[in-house]
Amino acid sequence: MIELVQVVGNNLPGCEALPCVELPMDLRIKSRQRVELDSGVSAGICLTRGTLLRDGDIVQGRGGERVRIVAAQEKVSTARCEDSLLLAKAAYHLGNRHVPIQIAAGFVRYQHDHVLDDMLRQQGLEITVEMSPFEPEAGAYLQQGPHHHHHH
Repeated sequence: MIELVQVVGNNLPGCEALPCVELPMDLRIKSRQRVELDSGVSAGICLTRGTLLRDGDIVQGRGGERVRIVAAQEKVSTARCEDSLLLAKAAYHLGNRHVPIQIAAGFVRYQHDHVLDDMLRQQGLEITVEMSPFEPEAGAYLQQGPHHHHHH
């Protein structure tokens, strides 16, 4: 079985020809897992903890094999608003709840959650539930590992 051990770049020239594996966000943050490539081959992903795979990342195996990561379409909620202040507040409230969010010009996006949708609608944002690749800010995920409590 191919063991994929390091990310060597993103959207490198000629990468369209590589075998690819399509993964939703929850799997693009798992540093150890078994996946199936579009070619039907099984592969093991074995990366440094805390690696967040992005759409177009090229992952290399111990034997030099290369595989391209594709961000799968998944059910997301996209909150749009013309008012940048409202949008910033929405991003802040989501971040406060440790919800991973994708921030872009004019919208914030998160994995679909109707409770959050309702909260943001009440704040005056327009919510669209859609299928889209989800590419959150990297920082949100690094907090989700095991929490180390320091006892004094």
